[in-house]
Amino acid sequence: MTKGIILAGGTGSRLMPITLGVSKQLLPIYDKPLIYYPLSILMMSGVREVLVITNPQHLRAMEETLGTGASLGMHIEYKVQLEPRGLADAFIIGEKFIGTDDVVLVLGDNIFYGQGLGQSLSQMTSPSGAHILATKVSDPENYGIVEIDNVGVPISLEEKPSNSRSNLAVPGLYFYDNTVVDIAKQVLPSKRGEIEITSVNEVYLKNSKLKVTILPRGTVWMDTGTVEALNSASTFIRIIEERQTLKIACIEEIAWRQNWISTQQLQQAAEKYKNSQYSIYLNSLLET
Repeated sequence: MTKGIILAGGTGSRLMPITLGVSKQLLPIYDKPLIYYPLSILMMSGVREVLVITNPQHLRAMEETLGTGASLGMHIEYKVQLEPRGLADAFIIGEKFIGTDDVVLVLGDNIFYGQGLGQSLSQMTSPSGAHILATKVSDPENYGIVEIDNVGVPISLEEKPSNSRSNLAVPGLYFYDNTVVDIAKQVLPSKRGEIEITSVNEVYLKNSKLKVTILPRGTVWMDTGTVEALNSASTFIRIIEERQTLKIACIEEIAWRQNWISTQQLQQAAEKYKNSQYSIYLNSLLET
């Protein structure tokens, strides 16, 4: 069994002043809260038990937005991160939740979109070691970077290098076996005072248990940490939805198509959103 963690902490400092009173993960990306997008990735990967890690001041709003998960045929729990301690801190906070299972970590401000993405990701759960993604970027100094050889085997990892040996960034979606909890506990904080996810991946790399999959051409990854990126993501989602007449990251539709909820429950969700475009879309699914 594989469980999922959404790391939705942080202060959203690069988005201030719009994040002064709200979690950045609850800001709108076109017609849905940002956190719907990473949640949808976990759902399409087949993950039904999810832990959301957030700030104490945003906990209640996050709970009101996502609830217990029962309406999606899921189970959603919540934990707080008192201060930013790095991405790998999620495994320490979520140790009890993870238990003896494997785990998928997705960052709460990352968006993924691509044909057949859900099916591809579902094949990465329950890895023997660690399985990370990679995608080409023009500014590798802003990301964790992985270097691979000519047959796709990882050689090295760097965190925001000034002179990178590779232009393959590691997006905020990581698949691990259960040993990640113990590994995270043993990682020493970096110069930034954080438990780096790159340090965790380096342990798997040294043990020859790190696998890398390059995102296929046509797959879009967006990190919405800046105002410009937030706006670009909203525009992208709007254009795709308007042209395809399909919604991206519609969590109720995903749950319904996964047979996690009934048609009656989908109808109840449509009624919950009343006269919104989201409700109209859910009702249109009932007519097909």
